[in-house]
Amino acid sequence: MTNLRDRPNTALLVIDVQNDVVASAHNREEVIANIRDLVGHARASQVPVIWIQHSNDEMPQGSEGWQFVPDLERRESEPLVHKKYGDSFEDTILEDALTQRRVGRVVITGAQTDACIRATLHGAFTRGYDTVLVGDAHTTDDFTEYGLPPADKVIAHTNMYWTWQDGPGRTASVVDAADVDFQAMEEAPS
Repeated sequence: MTNLRDRPNTALLVIDVQNDVVASAHNREEVIANIRDLVGHARASQVPVIWIQHSNDEMPQGSEGWQFVPDLERRESEPLVHKKYGDSFEDTILEDALTQRRVGRVVITGAQTDACIRATLHGAFTRGYDTVLVGDAHTTDDFTEYGLPPADKVIAHTNMYWTWQDGPGRTASVVDAADVDFQAMEEAPS
């Protein structure tokens, strides 16, 4: 039910699944496997896969840590969005890539839950997109040494509160990777 007119399509966003970002992430292997399966499923359903790649002073473009994990391979034909801020829309080409593909619904995966995932969820929702968070396809590090909850609790909290997100003309939901049905999303009225 996106409030973006004439935007009936769905896209899968793969956010920051880079060597340094997920090096010590919670449930790393399972999350990457779920994302890999979703990428394959999206491709088979002819749903665009959009890759988002973060850089900063500690992780400069071109460095080994900046590269996507080897378990995931981006196709040359799939858009690549470079970013420097948490919200994948902020000062990037993401909005243009989605507009060109008439996307009004984004399926969100990647890292880090408590930073770029949350920022992009909110960024997409406030821009009028329907948002689907894949509950077992996002992750974060354990920051308990800084007084934060353990990673599994951060992930669970994000999944819980996103199910309650709502706004006029948009939907928000959380689904497990096994329950993502790109065909049904593409056929559903927006």
